[in-house]
Amino acid sequence: MNPHIVAIFGGAVSGAEASHQLSQRGIRCVVFDQNMLPYGKIEDGLPKWHAKLRDKEEANIDEKLSDPHVTFVPLAKLGKVIDFQDVANNWGFSAVFLATGAWRDRPLGIEGIDDYVGKGLYYQNPFMHWYNHYHEPNYGGQQLALADGALVIGGGLASIDICKALMMEKVQATLAQRGIQTHMFDLERGIGKVLETHGLALADLGLRGCTLVYRRRVKDMPLFPGETDTPDKLAKAESVREKVLLNAQSKFLFNVLPCHVPVDKIVEDGRLAGLVLRETMVEDGKVTEVPGSDKPFRAPLVISSIGSVPEPLPGVPMKGGIYEVVGGQCCRLRGFENVFAVGNAVTGRGNIKESVEHGKNISQSIAEGYLANPDGTVSQQFRQREDVVSASVEALAERISHMKPPSEAQRALIAQRVKSLQDNAGYSGDYRAWADAKRPVRLEKLLGLEAHA
Repeated sequence: MNPHIVAIFGGAVSGAEASHQLSQRGIRCVVFDQNMLPYGKIEDGLPKWHAKLRDKEEANIDEKLSDPHVTFVPLAKLGKVIDFQDVANNWGFSAVFLATGAWRDRPLGIEGIDDYVGKGLYYQNPFMHWYNHYHEPNYGGQQLALADGALVIGGGLASIDICKALMMEKVQATLAQRGIQTHMFDLERGIGKVLETHGLALADLGLRGCTLVYRRRVKDMPLFPGETDTPDKLAKAESVREKVLLNAQSKFLFNVLPCHVPVDKIVEDGRLAGLVLRETMVEDGKVTEVPGSDKPFRAPLVISSIGSVPEPLPGVPMKGGIYEVVGGQCCRLRGFENVFAVGNAVTGRGNIKESVEHGKNISQSIAEGYLANPDGTVSQQFRQREDVVSASVEALAERISHMKPPSEAQRALIAQRVKSLQDNAGYSGDYRAWADAKRPVRLEKLLGLEAHA
């Protein structure tokens, strides 16, 4: 029996793959997750119209966490329920892996604007959590009131998802007021097509749509991170970016305002009522703000979608918004011999549509495939992430084999503490039963569309 025990914080794509690779080597793993279920942004960030992909990826995680060498601990948030320094230094684990992802939205960067969160301003992560779950009969989270004419600050694929969600919600609600019933799965195939079947256009509904604001040009949008080191490759990348955006706009009818950046807030009656936008110019790849170009842009709702970074944890060194690791040493956390970061915890990329390949680029064929088959594209990127984690863990497993395994007393202490955390969460130890019982009610089930979603 392998004497080593590894703690893994985060049970989604990266954490589950790490546990899988270690368990295949006979190494026992304890996977701690901050949530009831370990699915991370597959559950709370991947928009719910990706129903088949979500179910497939969650089943993949379920398979890995059901291994007899893996022990799951839900509702065990690092930095809240568990102290990082304590688990790293005192519990006795052979190694600790941080696969906690990137859940903290980057701040919008306007002084005092966070005072209006929930008062006309929302950030991407809480918005998408609400969007994915508000339909559930027992949903107890915050309720968002959407309004036509919202501003979305961003420019990546995640910000396009925000625009899609806003447009579908408002069109569905407005059609319902006219006695026309539709649902998200219909609208996701194309808002324009749905309206056309009823002889309507967006203007007929009295809607102007949301507006995506990006600080660079459309062809600069991070919709395709392919190679750009030659003029031909750059031209190809720019063309793909423009096609991705045009395709999304034609289907979901949102507006785009490139070369603008928010510089100030508009506040009325204690609420955010819009933003002051400033024009920009892009020259030689650099963004320059245009003096004297400020103009107010009134909007009843602003959603910031400018990326995510790992949450700061007491005792975890950070550099530039991500966990600080020692270069060339398998992402070892600086200051710790047995703590390693994997996935978004070290790359700082919160968008699950991006690979965590530490500087490797997604192939051109994958990016172009997003135009026709988003689910297939995202699925390939999940596999890329697993491949990267697998390669990292292979090196880490060798490193762990030379570390001191926990003593009998330490093994007993780990077991005692794990059992206490499981009991506090009401977790019986049967992962499959727990996952089946706690999985949220799906929209497609409520609509009777399980076979078609």
